[in-house]
Amino acid sequence: MQRKMEIANTKWVAAAASIWIQSFSGASYTFGIYSSLLKSSQSYDQSTLDTVSVCKDIGANVGILSGLFYTAVASGRSGNGRFFSGPWVVIFVGLLQWFVGYGFIWMATSGVIERPPVAVMCFFMFLAGHCQPFFNTAIVVTAVRNFSDYGGTAVGIMKGYIGLSGAVLVQMYHIFCKGDPTNYLLLLAVVPSLLILTTMPFVRTYDTVIANDKKHLNGLSTISLIIVTYLMIVILVENIIGMSMTMKICSFTLLVLLLASPLLVAVRAHREEKDRFMSLDFPVTEKTTLLDAPKLNPSPDNVVMSNDMDVLQAIRTTNFWLLFTAMLCGMGSGLATVNNIRQVGESLRYSTVQLNSLVSLWSIWNFLGRFGSGYISDAYLHSHGWPRPVFMAITLALMAIGHVVMASGLLGNLYIGSLIVGLAYGSQWALMPTITSEIFGIRHMGTIFYTISIASPVGSYFFSVKVIGYLYDQVASVDDHSCYGNHCFSTSFVIMAAMAMLGSLVAFVLFLRTKKFYATLVAKRILK
Repeated sequence: MQRKMEIANTKWVAAAASIWIQSFSGASYTFGIYSSLLKSSQSYDQSTLDTVSVCKDIGANVGILSGLFYTAVASGRSGNGRFFSGPWVVIFVGLLQWFVGYGFIWMATSGVIERPPVAVMCFFMFLAGHCQPFFNTAIVVTAVRNFSDYGGTAVGIMKGYIGLSGAVLVQMYHIFCKGDPTNYLLLLAVVPSLLILTTMPFVRTYDTVIANDKKHLNGLSTISLIIVTYLMIVILVENIIGMSMTMKICSFTLLVLLLASPLLVAVRAHREEKDRFMSLDFPVTEKTTLLDAPKLNPSPDNVVMSNDMDVLQAIRTTNFWLLFTAMLCGMGSGLATVNNIRQVGESLRYSTVQLNSLVSLWSIWNFLGRFGSGYISDAYLHSHGWPRPVFMAITLALMAIGHVVMASGLLGNLYIGSLIVGLAYGSQWALMPTITSEIFGIRHMGTIFYTISIASPVGSYFFSVKVIGYLYDQVASVDDHSCYGNHCFSTSFVIMAAMAMLGSLVAFVLFLRTKKFYATLVAKRILK
């Protein structure tokens, strides 16, 4: 019993529990499954549907409260000592919002209650989305603290699974809901809630750095790639040749087993750390220089970054607003794309299976972008000293290309374009939090990076409502608000491509401003 408790109280079990929570909590990325139901059951036009959708995005990205709450209950060294403290408290508050939000949406769309006013639906859609900052803050900030020397990789893994969860939830939709989006909303309200309630006590902070952190993070990365490859195969098989219900159940069972496999890494890591401790042959430190940002002397270009800024100090810096602007252009246009991907597919007369596949594949690309950008930026930072903002500039330029492809009307443009945009969009969610922790410090990281994340719903509102919704309604049928053909969305994607390229240029400016900072950061780590 004591040995089991020792294993449970490690940062590797915390990582495994975090992965499980993230794998089932990305319901906002499956909005495309029930958006048509929401539109028809509530008699919304496209602009109203986009407005409701943006409320979800606002909730999912306005995480200032979750950041402040995490700082209050989980940021100190005593965060794991008191009962009502630690990351699990933050997760629990998010869980309450999840259950109430999706529960109400299910009741409204299923007819359990009368059709609510748009403002009320917007509120509960906001609530359903607002749980996500609480999950993400607790898990991402805890991951950065637990694996501080490899924050990019850790954030990439954790943020990756929230993107991958869309594909996981779609598999559950096919098996348990049999194509009924109303039942899917009920499933969302109940099943993930039970899973999160069970696993959240294991998410804890351990402010140590072990020599083999990289080795075991690579193990988690390998498992992640196996899972995403398996999911891609399942999606393609289902789309091309179809799957019987028995095959779907078997494939989902195997998926659950794969998602449980990070626990094997936790057991192996605990065993090795225990052996090394017994031999007194490994370094353990309580802090890391990659988190303790170096205090630089003022430079001629006034690029000064100090450790542990609070949000008010951060917003007075140019770097904060450069990050904010880049995310406004990149995350905003990417989020508008995923919110409208089903409507885009319907306008091009894609089948229901193809539309569901697009939602699932978006989650795959989203995951690969998050995981890949975190891992690659870590590798190049450690080996070549490349500042992370350069990867932000590159991926936003790729996003612009993806939008152009989606606007082209070429055969398969939606598959190819969504692949590129999904990869680029996911990359921002791994790069931005890590850059935030390095430039502004770890203590108030949750508050600062979710303050920057406000750019995402602001951009999404502009692109979804003022661009996509407005231009779509201009060409849609007056009777049923429908439109078919490439012209329905092509102009919108061209506009979003231009804005993504603007974001790339802004990120490049941030890269130029932080070159000296990252050079010093890497130098201090080498000297550690």
